[in-house]
Amino acid sequence: MEKKLYLGIELGSTRIKSVLIDQTHEPVAVGGHNWENRLVDGVWTYTLEDIWQGVQASYKSMAADYETKFGKKLTSIEGIGISAMMHGYLPLDKRGELLAEFRTWRNTSTEKASAILTPLFNINIPLRWSIAHLYQAILNGENHINQIATITTLAGYVHKKLTGENVLGIGDASGVFPIDSETAGYHKGNMADFDKLVSHDAWKINEILPKVLPAGAIAGRLTKEGANLLDPSGSLNAGAIFCPPEGDAGTGMVATNSVAPKTGNVSAGTSIFAMLVLEKGLSKLYPSIDMVTTPDGKPVAMVHCNNGTSDLNAWVNIFHEALSLISGPTNKNDVYEKLYNAALGGESDGGGLMAVSYLSGEHNTGFEEGRPLFMRLADSRFTLANFMRTMLLTSMATLKLGMDVLTHGEGVTITQLMGHGGLFTTKGVAQKLMAGALDTPVTVMETADEGGAWGIALLAAYTACANMSLGDFLKTQVFASRTGATIKPDPADTQGFTVFMERFAAGLKVERTAVDNFKG
Repeated sequence: MEKKLYLGIELGSTRIKSVLIDQTHEPVAVGGHNWENRLVDGVWTYTLEDIWQGVQASYKSMAADYETKFGKKLTSIEGIGISAMMHGYLPLDKRGELLAEFRTWRNTSTEKASAILTPLFNINIPLRWSIAHLYQAILNGENHINQIATITTLAGYVHKKLTGENVLGIGDASGVFPIDSETAGYHKGNMADFDKLVSHDAWKINEILPKVLPAGAIAGRLTKEGANLLDPSGSLNAGAIFCPPEGDAGTGMVATNSVAPKTGNVSAGTSIFAMLVLEKGLSKLYPSIDMVTTPDGKPVAMVHCNNGTSDLNAWVNIFHEALSLISGPTNKNDVYEKLYNAALGGESDGGGLMAVSYLSGEHNTGFEEGRPLFMRLADSRFTLANFMRTMLLTSMATLKLGMDVLTHGEGVTITQLMGHGGLFTTKGVAQKLMAGALDTPVTVMETADEGGAWGIALLAAYTACANMSLGDFLKTQVFASRTGATIKPDPADTQGFTVFMERFAAGLKVERTAVDNFKG
């Protein structure tokens, strides 16, 4: 009997990953493709060629892995899911053609739109949300506005090309336009307010938003054209069912079994964000907190920081280049592991060193642009261990500011905080520092490396057998026999991070001066 196979593809900020699982939910083949965003005329973007070349390359490497392991070509898949970095702006015309460059979550040029929409909707509208990008384009008088047939996210765009269906999973949709938790759809009052605000006749907002679907719903099937687009070799058959396309936040929750109230997860990579599933909504609006949902519609408080490991990765690249120059070709993964582990020997506060790793703007601290900075006091202990510890700590600093709002300001309780993403690849290092920084135990599952691509594959499998809640499916069918390693906060780490945060606050004043004066 042939195993049923489910494919998850996630378009992350630096890697497009494909994970194929079977009915036991174990990965049977994996592939990937590295890519990087471009800064073009002040806009962080990826071209359509980037998107499709990357998706095809990722799928091709996964299919090759499958053929190597099983001695046959991959021709049939039961279910498929598409996930991608959330938010951003992809306006499409009636033919499905892109009307403006894809504007990613990293762009922070929507301050005016966000400042108007937040009080209008009485909900925080972050700079990266799709509705903020749309309204900013209207304020800018961009000439494509009247031609818009739909706006969508990156996951929604890829899904539509493969299935013909213009839909979004509720988690991804919650970063496009505010969701009404009562109806599990877009907030009708907010839609009416927006239509009054823009007051033009080309379209109404409800006409251009993708349909919202919950986890478990069938969101279309792979068309013949979609199969050829995904697999130009022609081996893949059409007909696979699709789960609703989701954002990387939602797939991170699934991949860490963090969809129940009082659970949460931290995803740490190019960006860093925490998702805390709430028992009820927040008491008031907080500019640093986004209200989104789980893939099955539960309220989630999201602390999202644009800047995670990009500057840290750049420094590791420099060390890798230096080592290769001295000793010949060097494995970069080994460099990461050795440098990360060196950080454990550093002083708990970084030894008087300081970095602000803002490559791009950071809304949580009021920066419209970023300037990566490294500083040290004259009497600092400038060692490799302290340097690496500082670079790791600063990648968590802005997240800490947002988390304090929830735990101190709202009394949010967390019983389970799961870590996943590239920052946690070296076992025990970032996990230990994160536990100290947030003063809470952090667990990393054995499957953490598979990340969101595995999470969206699980959602595809759930769609094929959605006869129970998503939470029960994950608890009983996926994670019942899976284990993880938990690290509790070390009081010395927590105390050292408190000192570090005092320096970080001062460092932000230097960052402001750099942004205002250090120009290209």
